[in-house]
Amino acid sequence: MTELAKWDNFYVIVGSAAGALIGLQFVVLTLIAQTPRKSSAEAGAAFGSPTVVHFGAALFLSALLHAPWQSVHEVAALLGIFGFVGVVYSAIVTRRMAKQRSYQPVFEDWLFHAVLPLVAYGSLGVSAMAAASHFRQALFGVGGAALLLLYIGLHNSWDAVSYHVLVVHSERDKEPHQDEND
Repeated sequence: MTELAKWDNFYVIVGSAAGALIGLQFVVLTLIAQTPRKSSAEAGAAFGSPTVVHFGAALFLSALLHAPWQSVHEVAALLGIFGFVGVVYSAIVTRRMAKQRSYQPVFEDWLFHAVLPLVAYGSLGVSAMAAASHFRQALFGVGGAALLLLYIGLHNSWDAVSYHVLVVHSERDKEPHQDEND
């Protein structure tokens, strides 16, 4: 499995970035939670939780591909299961996005919260199926999926922070303030 060893640095970088970004996401969510705003569990399940899941998926893939596997078949089986679970989760997130009423998703939201995660997790499944006969190419599929999940998480984190800072806070600032002495 020397082909897998060639990917060590890639997965160290991706895994480290994913781990750091998971921590940063929790810090940001904590800061946002301390500000008065409209709150909706539905919107959090549709937009917030998946971001942490995608960062966690990139971290998991990095750890999975660093394990000392004895055969390609073990790795491929786990990648296939993980890809399938990710596709199911993407479908659940898409349903949650459609059902929630706190925010009207636009094209970019559908792309980064529904379509691209489905592509990333689907490519894991395809890579798992191709691993036995085309292991080197399958590793590029897995690497692309891990990187895509990392970028999806980055985009969605930035989007959430921007929304809360630019929209929620500006709405709060427009509300009439009561004088502290009243």
